[in-house]
Amino acid sequence: MFELKNILRENIKNLKPYSSARDEFQGEASVYLDANENAFGSPLEQNYNRYPDPMQYAVKKRLSDIKGVPPRNIFLGNGSDEAIDILFRSFCNPGTDNVILVPPTYGMYEVSANINDVETRKVNLTDEYQLNMEGIAEAIDKNTKLIFICSPNNPTGNSIHREDIETLLTNFNGLVVVDEAYINFSRQKTFIQELTEYANLVVLQTLSKAWGLAALRVGMAFASEEIIEVMNKVKPPYNVNEASQQLALQALQNVEQVNQWIKETLSERDQLVLNLKAFDFVLEIYPSDANFILVKTTDAKGIYNFLVSHGIIVRDRSKVELCEGALRFTIGTPEENKTLLNTLKEYQA
Repeated sequence: MFELKNILRENIKNLKPYSSARDEFQGEASVYLDANENAFGSPLEQNYNRYPDPMQYAVKKRLSDIKGVPPRNIFLGNGSDEAIDILFRSFCNPGTDNVILVPPTYGMYEVSANINDVETRKVNLTDEYQLNMEGIAEAIDKNTKLIFICSPNNPTGNSIHREDIETLLTNFNGLVVVDEAYINFSRQKTFIQELTEYANLVVLQTLSKAWGLAALRVGMAFASEEIIEVMNKVKPPYNVNEASQQLALQALQNVEQVNQWIKETLSERDQLVLNLKAFDFVLEIYPSDANFILVKTTDAKGIYNFLVSHGIIVRDRSKVELCEGALRFTIGTPEENKTLLNTLKEYQA
């Protein structure tokens, strides 16, 4: 049975978090002389001389309205990468504990594990890019603290079978981290609604993809209140800057615009798949629930270099295990996709 205290690092249990000026006073006042800020302002049109809300309450409240979960179940980070790093620092003892990764998958899980001196146990996806449940079960031991599952998966684009994730949540006594960076493009429903059912579930999402805010670096983690409290204790006091908070809040008022972009992206994805099938060098196009497609080709490196020479940059994934010969194409605007297809016609000619 999962118990958070059983996987939490001892030093984190006893950690007294840094108390910032904005933690100690919450509310409105006319004179702020507590945080050693520049009282005269900043040399910008909008003043950024005051420290931001360390708990980003206004953004969390708006996300709560959109996602249907209480603000206390939401963590905001400087990109999802910060949330990933904090999970390692909170739950994994360096040099002792391990985590399970299921390649091919998002590369930052392994990088963060290496930075934190945590062993990674890799259990490759099956040929259908689904979880190898037997292999995962064999890889788990008493020091396994986290399992990372990207769904829809990057770089393959497919969603992981929901029932397999639920099986892990039910039987694993550590945290199951479901990275849903591309969930807005998927036919699958989010795992956020399962937070009350699984105490060991952490769901990652981002404003970088469907919301088009990659430059702001605003990532989200959704989990039990107890897990969120741990993450807030470990994070830097002002981890999401004021400009990002204000711009994110502004963007979150435009749900209809984002939904329209998602609809157009999916339409463009379907059209691009149909057009790519006509090329002789395309061997397979893998099913996608994301805003990209993985395409197996006869000459990934040659096609990649040809596109680069014409000012078009795609991602060469051909050296990634189980992605041999594959290129990853992000879905662009109709004009960008047309340019891509016309250039590929030149390559085939």
